[in-house]
Amino acid sequence: MKTKMAKLQSSRYAANIFPSFYETLSIPNNRFLHSLSSSPFHSHHPSSDNHRALHRILQRCKVTTDFRTVAKIHARVIVLGHATYPSLVASLISTYARCQKFHIAHQVLRHVFPHDRDLSKMNIMIESLVRVGECDIAKKVFDIMPVRDVVTWNTLIGGYVKNSRFLDGLRVFKGMLNAKVEPDGFTFASVATGCARLGALGNAKWVHGLMVEKGIELNYILSAALIDMYAKCGRIDVSKQVFEDVKRDHVSVWNAMINGLASHGLALDVTAVFSRMEVENVLPDYITFIGILTACSHSGLVEEGRKYFDMMQNRFLIQPQLEHFGTMVDLLGRSGLLEEAYAMIKTMPMEPDVVIWRALLSACRTHRKKELGEVAIANISRLESGDFVLLSNMYCSLNNWDRAERVRQMMKKGGVHKKRGKSWIELGDSIHQFKVADQSHAEMKAIYRVLEGLIQRAKLAGFTPLTDLVLMDVSEEEKEENLSFHSEKLALAYGVLKSSPGTKIRIFKNLRTCEDCHNWIKILSRILQREIIVRDRIRFHQFEGGFCSCGDYW
Repeated sequence: MKTKMAKLQSSRYAANIFPSFYETLSIPNNRFLHSLSSSPFHSHHPSSDNHRALHRILQRCKVTTDFRTVAKIHARVIVLGHATYPSLVASLISTYARCQKFHIAHQVLRHVFPHDRDLSKMNIMIESLVRVGECDIAKKVFDIMPVRDVVTWNTLIGGYVKNSRFLDGLRVFKGMLNAKVEPDGFTFASVATGCARLGALGNAKWVHGLMVEKGIELNYILSAALIDMYAKCGRIDVSKQVFEDVKRDHVSVWNAMINGLASHGLALDVTAVFSRMEVENVLPDYITFIGILTACSHSGLVEEGRKYFDMMQNRFLIQPQLEHFGTMVDLLGRSGLLEEAYAMIKTMPMEPDVVIWRALLSACRTHRKKELGEVAIANISRLESGDFVLLSNMYCSLNNWDRAERVRQMMKKGGVHKKRGKSWIELGDSIHQFKVADQSHAEMKAIYRVLEGLIQRAKLAGFTPLTDLVLMDVSEEEKEENLSFHSEKLALAYGVLKSSPGTKIRIFKNLRTCEDCHNWIKILSRILQREIIVRDRIRFHQFEGGFCSCGDYW
């Protein structure tokens, strides 16, 4: 009797939560429920099995955007009394959003809260939403919560950071401080990661200062996060200092230092740190060797790379993973040893992934190996814009305009758009972003005026635009104009406009910087007598006196 009463209350409760659900379906209620009675989720199944099965189908519906199946699952949630499961409700809301049924998603959200204000359940719902990338819906849940604890704030901040929404994560962190909620070590680990990914040095110093002020104890996770943060913000010197000051009894701290040095192309420093690991009795792991091999790749140290690849297996008994093969293919490819790189791919004990084929394709573009580049393309199951661009660039560099045009037509036919370059620069408390040929900035006229002046000064100093990088068979003048408005050039012009002579300029970019921009910034570092630091997707470039720290190898 109690069981029947509980089911009756559950269905009434569900009806209150989803009052207009059946109106959304153009199917009579009884007939709709009857059609589900033979489904695999009939209520005689154990509750946990139903819960997992419903989750699995909702995940599939996100891919297929099958609204009618989502509606059926919604009905099962009601019938089985699962409307109180926060992770399942979060999955339902997220799936409706993916199906472009935002009004239903918001309706479900609105009707959950009057009935269930349990803090732990709401925290689980936020965590479930950010895990599947639905940060905006998670923020709506957060906004209407009557009570929040440190876990609530940490979940939202961490969710934003994991979904590459770093500025949003920083904004929520500042809101946390304004709300007088004390951050803990988990908070600072997420915020430090956000600062690292942004390259926001001003914010990084502020966050570190807060940690010291609040007496946050450094464990190995926070120590590694600080080392990584300063390295990614361009201050490898501060990373080194943090490394020397903290406990170094966990491999993660060493890995952060090694990977930080690798991103700056400091291969000799990497090998020195690795030697110290043995002295301090810390065993390396597979991540350690990814950092070492990456450093070798960025510096063209082929023999050293081979040595460490063998050492990893024979001395430390670490079996190479996909990432290790990827760095070796990258190392060999960059050095022009494309046949050896391809031979390594063919002898791998596991199936090469798309990253490995892209590394080979990139090397083929650099060394103009058309046939092998086509082999790489043929092995990439799902081509993205960067793959097409690499192939098209390769054909353009060989003046094979017909094939380049064919690649562009393939892009159009497949609805593939070239990923736009984006650069940003931190000045004061603000981060200013620029896209190719951007017109959105409030000071755009002044920025273009400065940029034109910098271009002319570079030409007078001997700079010649690399027009063969432009993947269009158009006039040289048009190609030159196309190169002039790359995002890092706009960011540099803004840095020159807004900073004092002689000060460092730090620029960050989401893609690999092109050779034309690289050469242009080298010359400007000499003309302007300024140090210019650019962090692109691959590594750091420190330009000074007409030279780059990468030695023109990146």
